[in-house]
Amino acid sequence: MRGLSRVALAEVEERFNAVAGSADLGTLSDELFALADLLDREHGLRRAVSDPSRPGEQKAATLRVLLAGKVGEAALATAETAVAARWSRTGDLADALERLGVVAAAAEAESQSRIDEVEDELFRFGRIVAANPALRRALTAADAPAAGKEQLLRDLLGGKVGPASLRLITQVVVHPRGRSLEAGLEEFGRLVAQQRQRLVAVVRSAVELTEAQKQRLASWLSTSYGRDVHLNVEVDKRVLGGFSVRIGDEIIDTTIVGRIDEVRRRLAG
Repeated sequence: MRGLSRVALAEVEERFNAVAGSADLGTLSDELFALADLLDREHGLRRAVSDPSRPGEQKAATLRVLLAGKVGEAALATAETAVAARWSRTGDLADALERLGVVAAAAEAESQSRIDEVEDELFRFGRIVAANPALRRALTAADAPAAGKEQLLRDLLGGKVGPASLRLITQVVVHPRGRSLEAGLEEFGRLVAQQRQRLVAVVRSAVELTEAQKQRLASWLSTSYGRDVHLNVEVDKRVLGGFSVRIGDEIIDTTIVGRIDEVRRRLAG
């Protein structure tokens, strides 16, 4: 987000932090997701509560009348602050509410000492979908009913992932909001990592790394970047040897394939 939206997001996050402590975080996450989806779906409502010509207090009052008794006080207070703020783009309002829904789910997992599991489960689910085209088609089909996708996820993941992971995966699948499934999972994984102020490194290796190797690599990356780094390790037989690490837009490539490609580029140049 840029300009006005960045300032608005900071205001909404401050309000969220003030009210979230007294709320059930799982319920708060669900309610914020539902509000973001409502604004995406009801164009008239979105225009009414994001109209910059209307006073913020008036827009907040409109929202309270519509939602009083339908969502908890923490979600309502967060949404009121959001609609009272000024956004650079109309869609940024719903984006902010969804973002805080992810933060609430991550905070719930952190309070249960399960946040590492959430990061791993989001990543593993992405790998499962990538390896199963039929499953991906079932989860991303535009004409498939939301209830059917939710049931499929419960059947597939029930008892195998934690509540926060299932909540986040369901949001990405059922309400893609213009994102690909892979992009949505990566975005949510990044927000979960930020809850711990950590970077996420995607490691591709020809063989599974041992725990000792993972710890050494994480320690080296943490020292290099000055922040804790969470590793998502992907075994890829195409690597041949060595490994590659992607952190954001940066890539560290020590693979044999990477070295061959570099030689080819130099020869071509």
